[in-house]
Amino acid sequence: MKHFVVIANAYKDRDFALTNKIVAYIEQKGGTAKGLMSNVEAISDNEFELEDIPQDTQCILVLGGDGTLIRAATRVETLEIPLMGVNLGTLGYLCEVEEATVFDAIDSLMADKYMTEDRIMLTGHKRGSETSRVALNDIVIHRKGNLQILSLNVYVNGEFLNNYHADGIIVATPTGSTGYSMSAGGPIVEPTASLTVITPICSHALNTRSIVLSSDDEIVIEIGEGRRGNIEKVLVTFDGATSVPLETGDRLTICKAKESTKIMKINKISFLEILRRKMKGN
Repeated sequence: MKHFVVIANAYKDRDFALTNKIVAYIEQKGGTAKGLMSNVEAISDNEFELEDIPQDTQCILVLGGDGTLIRAATRVETLEIPLMGVNLGTLGYLCEVEEATVFDAIDSLMADKYMTEDRIMLTGHKRGSETSRVALNDIVIHRKGNLQILSLNVYVNGEFLNNYHADGIIVATPTGSTGYSMSAGGPIVEPTASLTVITPICSHALNTRSIVLSSDDEIVIEIGEGRRGNIEKVLVTFDGATSVPLETGDRLTICKAKESTKIMKINKISFLEILRRKMKGN
């Protein structure tokens, strides 16, 4: 492996300091590398475009944290280029490599000593719309503006599952099971599994639990009426970034995306060991 792209979080790699060192190191070893910038909070003038990534790219190194890696994954999903995360933040489940070990990791990549994990992604679209969006972590429906409880009707493969009275609902991949879904009481799932997790947010029922489904299932969530028949307005958020407005009567269809995210691994550290390390003391 010789051809790399480095996508850096604009706030965590100030002035491209580490990016420039990585690019220079790869070029010294006979490879090619190109540095690009990602603004994780909003699209900015210096945000990278797909056209900026050379066609011969074999690996994308993402400098930042889990959020940066997730954002990069959903932007480049059609290119099917594997990614490796370099953690410049704090808690990270996706980013195996730290700043102190990044050059050793590059040596391993260039020597073709690595493994690749496939992570499923979700796609979601509003009924009647041809535009769909993808998510590596989760798709979340949550209330907008007021503090009213939402009424959400959930269907699986055309069959009615349940009506949730809650602040919202999370549909997560195994990768996203250690994110918002876990915080809302959902289960932790091995990240390479082919499953989907539905977790209500602050459900107003004592017997409501997360539900684990096959990734091949089609999930439809219908926005119900508010109290006294009011029109409810909600937002659908994809990986905590892009949002789409919905209201009472709208339906969101969620299913497994055709593309997957390929995460490159250097160490043979199991997910359970990573989980144990990350959760130690919590």
